[in-house]
Amino acid sequence: MKIGFIGTGQITKAVVTGILSARLKVNKIYLSARNKKISKFLKSKSKKISIIKNNQEIINKSNWIFLAVTPKVGQKILHKYHYKSNQTIISFISTIKMKQLKKIVKVKAIIVRAIPLPPISLRKGPVPIFPPNKKVKNFFNQLGTTVEIKKENSSLNFWSTSGMMAPFYELLNCMSTWLIKRGIKKDDAQKYITSLFVALSQDAVIKSKKDLKYLVKESQTPRGLNEQGVKELKKAGIYRSVEKTLNSILKRLNKV
Repeated sequence: MKIGFIGTGQITKAVVTGILSARLKVNKIYLSARNKKISKFLKSKSKKISIIKNNQEIINKSNWIFLAVTPKVGQKILHKYHYKSNQTIISFISTIKMKQLKKIVKVKAIIVRAIPLPPISLRKGPVPIFPPNKKVKNFFNQLGTTVEIKKENSSLNFWSTSGMMAPFYELLNCMSTWLIKRGIKKDDAQKYITSLFVALSQDAVIKSKKDLKYLVKESQTPRGLNEQGVKELKKAGIYRSVEKTLNSILKRLNKV
């Protein structure tokens, strides 16, 4: 199979990195030359990769096409290209919905919206797709865990939660910076905080069949440190702010 990427940002970098370490029957990977630093970095990783300046040429050569540009760029350029009905087109663009994608593509190709996140480079994490598609599901199952969504409106909820990735990293940054200010070496602080949250996440995955409220309760002891942490953050409205932010992101997606 030959695949092509229109747009060569961080998500393309993560997806291609994952593909290179997976057992996928991909013979050629065509990359846009737009981001020279990322495209050259990826090309150095495999002979399968070719950098092509013309996006239409990428489309012409590919069986599967991944749309990985920003919404603004997508609205500006994607309708200018010619697609084929026997192609599979996978869009990573958060605010261009299926109805718009069909107008852009024009032909009756297979179109799927997907939400890959940076850990896909490690072949970890969920990849929601809409609509369900067996081949696309099998593809992303080699790069993480595919979650099939039957209704596009439901997929917007997943897009919204993906907007909390940077806030999560900011939490890690805040905690490690706090340690550094108290005399802990930067490397030690970051290693401790990131390792702590990896362990907590893995524990949560193992216990994922249980209600998450159970983990919140289980991790506390009466008058303990974690009980204090939860109570003070709740009192400060931190968790209400998380829900408010998710609602705000969802509102933005629904407006498109």
